[in-house]
Amino acid sequence: MQHGNAHGHGHGHRQHRIVVIGAGYAGAIAAGRLARRLRREDVAITLVNAEPDFVERVRMHQLAVGQELKPRPFSEMFAGTGVRLRLARVTAVDADGRTVSITESEPDGPSRLGAPNGPGSSGGSSASDGLGSSGASSNSGVEELPYDTLVYALGSTWNTHDVPGAADHAHDIAGRPGALRLRERLAALGAGQPVVVVGGGLTGLEAATEIAEARPDLEVTLAARGALGDWLSPKGARHLRKVMAGLGITVHESTTVTGVEADRITTTAGEMPAAVTIWTTGFAAHPIAQATTLKTDATGRIEVDGTMRSLSHPDVYAIGDAALAQGPGDKPLRMSCASGVPMAWQAADAIAARLTGTKSPTVPLRYFNQCISLGRKEGLIQYVTADDRARTATLTGRLAAFYKELVCKGAAWGVANPTLAVPTRRRPTVVRPTPTPPPTPAEATTA
Repeated sequence: MQHGNAHGHGHGHRQHRIVVIGAGYAGAIAAGRLARRLRREDVAITLVNAEPDFVERVRMHQLAVGQELKPRPFSEMFAGTGVRLRLARVTAVDADGRTVSITESEPDGPSRLGAPNGPGSSGGSSASDGLGSSGASSNSGVEELPYDTLVYALGSTWNTHDVPGAADHAHDIAGRPGALRLRERLAALGAGQPVVVVGGGLTGLEAATEIAEARPDLEVTLAARGALGDWLSPKGARHLRKVMAGLGITVHESTTVTGVEADRITTTAGEMPAAVTIWTTGFAAHPIAQATTLKTDATGRIEVDGTMRSLSHPDVYAIGDAALAQGPGDKPLRMSCASGVPMAWQAADAIAARLTGTKSPTVPLRYFNQCISLGRKEGLIQYVTADDRARTATLTGRLAAFYKELVCKGAAWGVANPTLAVPTRRRPTVVRPTPTPPPTPAEATTA
């Protein structure tokens, strides 16, 4: 599966090199979809990811309470597709020189500890477990991967919002390493210990309810900055309160956390004991984009057009949490699997269309619902407008839990079946890559 010679196979022209960085939902789908749209002799598709398995990020709260997740190795997922997998960490992107700097991943890194089904990462380069430490000390381990088209899908990591002590004492479930650390910590807790979940968004609600259901002996508290479920319809919010109360979860609303210590948190309403603090106050874009010449917004997300193409560098496409894409009503799409998957389809189809000289389809990206699991037996499906505002309609109870499970399974199936099992025709490319200048003698010796 290691990447081979990216240059021509005697067909008289060099293959167009497509490099996809990050193999979360968006990156993995884009790589697989491109492989099914383009001919192998015309393109070389390389997928760079730090871990050998696909991580179902929407299930990290399940992993944290000790449930086993089905391993999904990329080697099986991409077998026979022509996608080359490089197990490596991305350390830099040179958007002007069109190269990606990578360092080989350690096959037995710390994330393998306690991981019965192998290591994993969040949206690609698992920023949560030692980003930037690799390759910085010596140049010998850094390799430069040249590209003609780059698909940037490095995803996001947790966002501490610089709250004092959060990075040191709180747990995250933004990726597998964090979820496994939390699993170990929760397993060691005795009955009656206080667990505080900070953040009242989708991740916080799913984490609090999953822990309360799996460990009814713990005192679970949720600290939300606003009112509980304030974005839901009245029916949805009522159901949420009923389920939380039934699971014995204490909810502190309109509460801002100002500090985290090993055994407590400080809030605007005073101190709260916390043997474990779980931080779920949103995601932060992977930091590499901001260090490049790519046009990004203040939060470090790459600004893209309707085809997910970078506004500053036409040979770069950004998808998933790393991209700032406009949805209906010119509202930016939220960081979520629900946004990342259609963004990946859109980018892959646009790249394939440009390379094959066919018309690039643009499908307006929109939302249909928000699916929230509330433990294994309860759920809430909030139907929404195209621009993600709650409608009155909701689905609740066991049926909602079943629906959410189908959505999660469907998302993982969609990664392995990026054209949704619709047969596709691989088209020949017509667009020639811009010639790369020959390497200088110094570059040639390091290559």
